[in-house]
Amino acid sequence: MSGGAAPFPSRAERRELAAREGRVARILTFSAVDGPGNRAAVFLQGCSFDCVYCHNPETRPAVTAKARPDEQPAWPRAMTALGVVAAVWPYRAFLSGVTVSGGECGEQPDFLSALVGLFGGLGLPALVDTNGSLDYAARPDIVERAAGFMLDLKAWDPVEHRRLTGADNALVIANLRFLAAAGKLVELRTVVSPGLFDADSTVRHGARELAASGSAARYALIRFRPQGTRKAARDLPRPDDATMERLAAIAREEGAKDVRII
Repeated sequence: MSGGAAPFPSRAERRELAAREGRVARILTFSAVDGPGNRAAVFLQGCSFDCVYCHNPETRPAVTAKARPDEQPAWPRAMTALGVVAAVWPYRAFLSGVTVSGGECGEQPDFLSALVGLFGGLGLPALVDTNGSLDYAARPDIVERAAGFMLDLKAWDPVEHRRLTGADNALVIANLRFLAAAGKLVELRTVVSPGLFDADSTVRHGARELAASGSAARYALIRFRPQGTRKAARDLPRPDDATMERLAAIAREEGAKDVRII
C-alpha cells in the first residue's frame, strides 16, 4: 500500500476531531470488497455525481434532499467522528483497516479528515474511496492522514463523463495525477458496461497516467453488475470475458504494473 497515515494528532486535536459531525449512510464492520484485506467500511451520505449505474443510489442524496423513490436513504444519521470510531472499535482485532466511502466521502471533507485522522492514529489505516470530485491537492490534511486513496475513473472523455455522471471530470483527472505522483494512490478503478463510454480510450489514458507517474497502484477493471443499482440500470449490458481481457491487455501495454479484472 502506498503512503501512510500521519502521526497521531495531539490531545487537543483529537478532541476537536472527535467532536466533528457528519452524515453517515451506514457502517459495515466487515467487508472484503472495499479495499485490501478485511476492512470496516464507513459510507457517508451525499454525492454530487449521478452515475447511470450507481450501485449505492440510496447514499447519493443528502439527507435533506428530495430523493427518488428508489433512493430513499435507509439509515442516514448524524454522527460524531468519535461515534463512528466507537462503532468500529470492538472489531479492531479482526480488521486490516477502514475504508471511508459513500455516496462520495469528499462531500464532507472536514468529517472525512477527522475520520482518517482518528482511525489512522489508532492503528487502523484508513483508505479514502472517492470519485475524485474534491480537490485533494487543496486538502493536505486529508492526504497526509489517509493511508491511501481508491479513485474512480469513470470515463476519460469529458462529454462521455458528463453523460454518464452528470458532472465534469477535469478535477477527477487532476486528482489522478496528483495522488499518483504523491504516492498516495492505491487503486484506480473503471466500471465497464459496453456502449456507455469508450472503455478502450479510458483504460488507455488511465494506465498512461499511472505509468507516467511511476505509480504502482492497481488498476481494477470492474465488470458492471446490476446488484444494488436503480431498476432502470439493471438491464445495462455486462462485458464478456474477451472484452475484459482486451482492456487488461491495453492497460498493461500502456505501463500499468498491476491490472486486475474484477
